[in-house]
Amino acid sequence: MPYVLPTNRRQILQRAGFGFGSYALMQMLAQESSVTAAPAVANPLAERPPHFPARAKHMIHIHLVGSPSHLDLFDPKPELQRRHGELCPDEMFEGKKFAFLRSRPTLFGTSKDWTFRKCGQSGIELSDLMPHLQSVADELCVVRSLHTDEFNHGPAQLFMLTGFGRFGRPSLGSWINYGLGTENSNLPGYVVLITGSVLGAGNSAWGSGFLPTVYQGVEFRSQGDPVLFLSNPPGIDRESRRDVIDTVNQINASTLSEVGDPEIATRIDQYEMAYRMQASVPELMEIESESQATHDAYGTTLRSGGPGPGKPSFANNCLLARRLVERGVRCVQLFDQGWDHHGNLSGSLPKKCQEVDRPVAALIQDLKQRGLLDETLVVWSAEFGRTPMAQGTNGEGKKTSAGRDHHRDAFTLWMAGGGTRPGTVYGRTDELGYSIAEDPVHVHDFNATLLHLMGLNHERLTYRHQGRQFRLTDVHGVVQRGLLA
Repeated sequence: MPYVLPTNRRQILQRAGFGFGSYALMQMLAQESSVTAAPAVANPLAERPPHFPARAKHMIHIHLVGSPSHLDLFDPKPELQRRHGELCPDEMFEGKKFAFLRSRPTLFGTSKDWTFRKCGQSGIELSDLMPHLQSVADELCVVRSLHTDEFNHGPAQLFMLTGFGRFGRPSLGSWINYGLGTENSNLPGYVVLITGSVLGAGNSAWGSGFLPTVYQGVEFRSQGDPVLFLSNPPGIDRESRRDVIDTVNQINASTLSEVGDPEIATRIDQYEMAYRMQASVPELMEIESESQATHDAYGTTLRSGGPGPGKPSFANNCLLARRLVERGVRCVQLFDQGWDHHGNLSGSLPKKCQEVDRPVAALIQDLKQRGLLDETLVVWSAEFGRTPMAQGTNGEGKKTSAGRDHHRDAFTLWMAGGGTRPGTVYGRTDELGYSIAEDPVHVHDFNATLLHLMGLNHERLTYRHQGRQFRLTDVHGVVQRGLLA
């Protein structure tokens, strides 16, 4: 039986007084917060209605850590190719800030071994480095005119994923979790999957910032317990675990009634969620149960060049992402490390593309075949672009060691499904791929558009902190209607 706390008359009156005062305080704070604010005590992850009918119910957000060269994958530049090896124009270098370029560099065209081709009925031009993605070109909404405020990895990752270039702000997934809650009470509303090392921004990229921590992303591991300490220790069965949780949460609930701290409510919810996940997560993680055809499509099998089902890989994470949204998880974020190619672009980029091309295309096709693509927004993102100038040697006739430096002024992202306009290219860069020539899209505009597709008004999704209302898009952001179906 759960342990019952002893109380006397003084304790009862004391707790009642604290409880009424705390309840009144929480009500006042809730009035100052967002119209979609979660209840302070009861089930903070309960499903809540969007501000308006949503185009997408779920999001799978793929972030390529380090930022791939959009110029070699998504934004072909014949003029850059023609002028390969020339010194870059003065206006592209003088007075500009770069992470590593210190002297006037040469222009760096796409390798002659890599070609672009028009794909599908839409004719979107994509690199042959991603042949599987070419097969789903008509599902893509490609944005070639992104720009950001930061040019170093950590700050740029934070800016892309939290709307601010320094630590302390809630992530995109946390805002969505806060605004909409979850459809499945047995799983977290926001799950994070990582291949490679953790990005420079660390877990702040999926943190809750000043939001209650119940809204932060939950990292799932590829081996062992998906979440640390999910399994019971030896000698503890499920009934005993239930008794422990009941007793601990009774103590926590008593303290919550006294002080009204939302972090205590978070702790109560986390204990309950962990208990439910002990039953729901093992089945979720059993991707070996998927058909052979599915594993072959994603590239998770040994015969398709993968590590094998259930082993750490980007391919397995893509398949797991589909299983998560299929079970009602609101936001799944995939981080894949290894895209920071300051040198040896010719050797490194094809290798990374081979790792992600098949599973990303399979994810889109799989979602579509299951009738989930219309309600699932798939996003391919990076923190910034890469320069059309070379970093290092890019001479002809020898093994090149050149790469590309960071570039914040123009880069490419794409989306699929979830109410986006398929088979579309939006925005344009100049003939060298250096500056935006048409329809610029700032990071705040892009995030405002993502929230809009999820049924959330970025100007209304706010939280009061340190005396003012905060939001993902700061005081900026315009929904890009040209990206909507």
